[in-house]
Amino acid sequence: MEIKVPELSLILLIGASGSGKSTFANKYFDKHEVVSSDVCRGIVSNDENNQAATGDAFDLLNFIIAKRLKNGLLTVVDATNVQKESRKKLINLAREYHTLPVAIVLDLPQRICEDRNENREDRNFGGHVIRQQKKQLKRSIKGLKREGFRKIYVLKSEEEIAEISGITHEKLYNDKKDLHGPFDIIGDIHGCYDETIELLEKLNYKISSVEDNGTNYGIEVTHPENRQVIFIGDLVDRGPNSPSVLKLAMSMVRSGVALCVPGNHDLKLQKKLNGKNVQLKHGLAETMEQLENESDAFKEDVREFLYSLISHYILDNGKLAVAHAGIKEEMQGRGSGAVRSFCLYGETTGEIDEFGLPVRYNWASEYRGKAKVVYGHTPVPKAEWLNKTIDIDTGCVFGGELTALRYPEEELVSVKAKKVYCEPVKPLVTESDSNLSHQQEYDDLLNIDDVIGKRIVQTRLRNNLTIREENSIAALEVMSRFAINPKWLIYLPPTMSPCGTSELPNYLEHPQQAINYYKKRNIEKIVCEEKHMGSRAVLVVCKDEQTVLKRFGIENEGVGICYTRTGRNFFNNEKIEQEFLGRVQNALTKSNFWEKHKTDWVCLDAELMPWSAKAQALLKEQYAAVGTSAKNALTEVEQVLQQSAKRNIEGINTLLNKFSNKRKSIDKFIDSYRNYCWEVADIEDFKLAPFHILATEGEVHVDKNHEWHMENIKEICLADEKIFRITPYKIVETQSEESVNNVIKWWTELTEKGGEGMVVKPYDFVSFGKEGLLQPAVKCRGSEYLRIIYGAEYDTPENMERLKNRGLSKKRSLALREFALGVEGLERFVRKEPLRRIHESVFGVLALESEEVDPRL
Repeated sequence: MEIKVPELSLILLIGASGSGKSTFANKYFDKHEVVSSDVCRGIVSNDENNQAATGDAFDLLNFIIAKRLKNGLLTVVDATNVQKESRKKLINLAREYHTLPVAIVLDLPQRICEDRNENREDRNFGGHVIRQQKKQLKRSIKGLKREGFRKIYVLKSEEEIAEISGITHEKLYNDKKDLHGPFDIIGDIHGCYDETIELLEKLNYKISSVEDNGTNYGIEVTHPENRQVIFIGDLVDRGPNSPSVLKLAMSMVRSGVALCVPGNHDLKLQKKLNGKNVQLKHGLAETMEQLENESDAFKEDVREFLYSLISHYILDNGKLAVAHAGIKEEMQGRGSGAVRSFCLYGETTGEIDEFGLPVRYNWASEYRGKAKVVYGHTPVPKAEWLNKTIDIDTGCVFGGELTALRYPEEELVSVKAKKVYCEPVKPLVTESDSNLSHQQEYDDLLNIDDVIGKRIVQTRLRNNLTIREENSIAALEVMSRFAINPKWLIYLPPTMSPCGTSELPNYLEHPQQAINYYKKRNIEKIVCEEKHMGSRAVLVVCKDEQTVLKRFGIENEGVGICYTRTGRNFFNNEKIEQEFLGRVQNALTKSNFWEKHKTDWVCLDAELMPWSAKAQALLKEQYAAVGTSAKNALTEVEQVLQQSAKRNIEGINTLLNKFSNKRKSIDKFIDSYRNYCWEVADIEDFKLAPFHILATEGEVHVDKNHEWHMENIKEICLADEKIFRITPYKIVETQSEESVNNVIKWWTELTEKGGEGMVVKPYDFVSFGKEGLLQPAVKCRGSEYLRIIYGAEYDTPENMERLKNRGLSKKRSLALREFALGVEGLERFVRKEPLRRIHESVFGVLALESEEVDPRL
């Protein structure tokens, strides 16, 4: 005997004490699947036999069951469950979580149960308890089906139990996770046969006539790329030719070229064909009239076909859900009357609108599920994504369009209705004061609960990343008080780790260590770029203000934004900002960027110079103050010591040399930070050096190598050489000694002239080694620039010895995590996910910046 249970079900083991429920559970189910009342009793009282703890034990048992069902896990309840009242609570839990309940009854003879209990030292109750349990089971066992159990197995002897070959887990009918597409999901047809044929042909399906075999109705539909259609329901009513639509859909489903979920109109037709008393409203009268010319065999075939349709489907490993009226996350892949009802009708608020129609609850506005949900039912003027859901019923029968969503491409393909077949009660197009998309309207406010507290963010490059609660609080302060309009904020750049500490005596950082980092990880080609003496800036620039509104949902804020690596506006003067962004936009246009990359917006990662433009306060209050005061004081000290040296005081020359070196160090310190400063009188005094084309419409360019980025950026820079600065770079073969020596020489010459240093990157934007994701870049800073970072006398032997013991592991870990989060945020934006999903990553980068890492690294 084989017992078959749904893959997701709540299984109740029912039987008196001693009937072998625990033994059965341990034999056929995983230990985590079984929730035992005895174990719960032991957890709450330290005694599995303590009947006084039964109330608390069952509170715990029900809590555990609820959590498992919520997470979609098969659950087995090991308790006596002989009373209808005790089973009722469990049945209600199954209904609450849309899970199918199964009963496995171990109805063994009373004598066997009593003998087993007598031999158990952990049982101290008498035979009267078992007799009572057997009576309770006998009274209720015949009503198990009425209680709601979908499957019932009754085992009456030890022999029957021994004959069980195993437990088979059956997939639910809605489980099509093994189908990955590609799909063409077609919205509500409502009898519009001509438009359906036109749409299929537009989607490149081949429709031909074949011999009628009684099930294909003489129709054969194929696709050269083996694409599959999914009909979203409401095949019939209101339109001119429901029978032909049914024949087409039935033929395609049976041949395997299509799937179909039922709509509420389809179900109503099925009930009518089943002989039920159904009112001939909302187009059903026209469908029944059209069916009068069809054979009884066809009508019976239609009835059976519609009856066989499943409420919804989960496809592509759970990434896609299709249902006529939509489906909430907690209902996906589950089976219950409530699930079927929601899939057919959605949910109403109980109110009636001005057209006399029920007001539908906008479940999509609160949807947070991982699966994309494609649905119809409620006609809309145009199909738009909202929180990973899309309504593709564009009202063909009302004179609108018949729309298909191509998956996974997410491309919408439509054909116009040939006429208005039915006047809608509610106008298909209603006036709106907003030019924003549905998603942008709902993204107007961000929920604090989406970012605060401890969070685990899933990323493509580094799996799950943890954001600690204390870091989230710090990030919230910046985001809520200082950050730009969050709709612009699609990316924050990662911190960058320095190269390993140099083994050379006079260097803290040297290119050899930067190159060795990648060489040791079998990266054969790297890119070395000059590190500019400015501030990190992210630019989002659009082709025009219409694009700003359409893609970012922002009005009256110009054609773009320039912000810092912590999300603050780079420019304090709006007029200067817009003039500067206008120059960038013109350069993009002049260089033919929009056409070349098939986009109308771009996100650039860049360095904006001079550093003093953003760090003026830092320069005045810290660097300049230190330099001026130290120089004045040391000059005076040196003069006094020089006068003292004339008197031949013992040890004075040693002291003089010491303070002379200090003054020389301060001079170098002042010269170093002055390289980062110049007067900004007009817009052309700014210099912008982009180094990454991060994203454009439909693409995040981390799949391109750094040479691609630099060469494409060069084209933009040449379009306006007065504000753009081309970044010098060299491609290095890590296995070539000559190539390595050449770039070290280049770095040496660069830094000796006062340059900051260089950034070393793997040739490919994203690279992996044995330890996983590699550093996207390491910086190698020049000796004089490090004087700004570590202090004027950092290079004295005693200080250098101490600094060479610096640890890099935390900084490197931080850089990798922030890089993964940054890329994730961009990819989510390009996929047009809700703003809260994008900000989960952006906020995560800002939160990680609060980690305790030496800021000088």
